[in-house]
Amino acid sequence: MIGIGKTAFGAFPDRDIRSLAVEAIGNALADANVPPELIEAFYLGNFAGPSFVGQNHLAPYIGIAAGLSPGIPCTRIENACASSGSAFFHAWQSVAAGIYDAALVGGVEKMTSQPTPKVTEILAGAGDMSGEGAAGATFPALFAMIARRHMYQYGTTREHLAAVAVKNHANGAKNPLAHMRKVVTFEQVLAGKSIAEPLTLYDCSLVSDGAAALVLVPLDRAPEFTGRFVQVLGIAQTSDSVALDQKEDITTFRAVRTAGEKAYAMASLGPRDIEVAELHDCFTIAEIVASEDLDFVAKGDGGPFAAAGCTAIHGKIPINASGGLKSKGHPVGATGAGQICDVVMQLRGDAGERQVTRHRTGLAQNLGGSGATCVVTILGVR
Repeated sequence: MIGIGKTAFGAFPDRDIRSLAVEAIGNALADANVPPELIEAFYLGNFAGPSFVGQNHLAPYIGIAAGLSPGIPCTRIENACASSGSAFFHAWQSVAAGIYDAALVGGVEKMTSQPTPKVTEILAGAGDMSGEGAAGATFPALFAMIARRHMYQYGTTREHLAAVAVKNHANGAKNPLAHMRKVVTFEQVLAGKSIAEPLTLYDCSLVSDGAAALVLVPLDRAPEFTGRFVQVLGIAQTSDSVALDQKEDITTFRAVRTAGEKAYAMASLGPRDIEVAELHDCFTIAEIVASEDLDFVAKGDGGPFAAAGCTAIHGKIPINASGGLKSKGHPVGATGAGQICDVVMQLRGDAGERQVTRHRTGLAQNLGGSGATCVVTILGVR
C-alpha cells in the first residue's frame, strides 16, 4: 500500500455519496503520489447505495468523477459490512497475480439520508430475510442473542461489554475524523437506553456517512512512489452461513477463525506477533468474540481481557485505537477500507494521540452480517 485516504465519518446532510468517495480517493492518490491516470483498476466496496440514496452503477459513477481513465474496469463489490474489506481482497489478488500494477480500492456509504427505522430495515437485508427477517429480527436483536449466549457459556458480564464501549469512546475522542468524539463513563454505558437486552445504546455502532480509499502496487514498485509503503503480509476472505440458527455455536464466528488462520499462515505470523488491531465492533460483543476467534485470548476470556485494560492503546494488544465502529462510526461500505487505513496510520507512526508504542505489524478484521463474511488483513513494515 502506497497511499491511503479518508473522509471524516459522521452525519453530512449536505454531502452526497459521490462527493464523499471522490474526496477519499483524492486523498489516497495524493498520499501515494500517483496521478489518477496511472490507476489500472478500481474496486469499490458499497453495501446499499441503491437503497440508501437511490443510486445504482456506483463504481463507474464514482470512478469517472474521481478522474480515473474511462478505459479501466470499475467494479462494485457488496458483502454487507465487509464490502470494502472484500474489495481490498480482490484488488490485492489482481495486483499479486500481476494483472495490474496499480489498483485503487474505495469504500463508501451514505446512510443518514434515511430515517433510523429505514436504515435498520436496509441493514437487516444482510441477514436471512426468509427466516430472521420474516421473524422481525434485526442485527441488534441477533447480536443480543450472541451476547446473551456468551454470558451464559463463559460468564461474560454487562461490565465487560461496557469496558469495550468506554475504551473505544476514549480512543475515538482523540480521533479528529471520528463521528462521535465523546468520552463516556461506565455508569453512563450501564445506564444507557436498552436497545436489545443486554445491549444498550452504547453497545451499538453508529449510523454514519463516510468514505475511505487505498492504492496498491506490487512490492517491488512501491519505492518508486514513496518510502512509507506498508506491505500486505497476509490476507484471507472466508464465508459461512448467513442465518444465525445455522451456526453450531453462536458465540464464535467460523468465518473469522478460518480467515484468521489463513492470514496468519500466509504471513508466517501468529496472534502474538500482532502489535495493533482494528476489529469489527459493530456491537461491543463483536469485538470480544473477534478477539477470541483471532486467538488474542482464549475462548471466553475476551471480556475480562478488555476489562483489565489489555486492549487499551498502551495495553498488551491495542484494539480499535481509532475508536472502532463504536465511536469512529460505521458507514458500512467504507468500514473495511477505513480499518486498513487506520492500521496503516499506526504502522507509519502517524496516529497522533492514538499512536501505539509497538507498531511494525497490524491486523484488520472486517465482518459481514452476523458472521457470514470475514476479511482478515495482516500488514507490516519490514
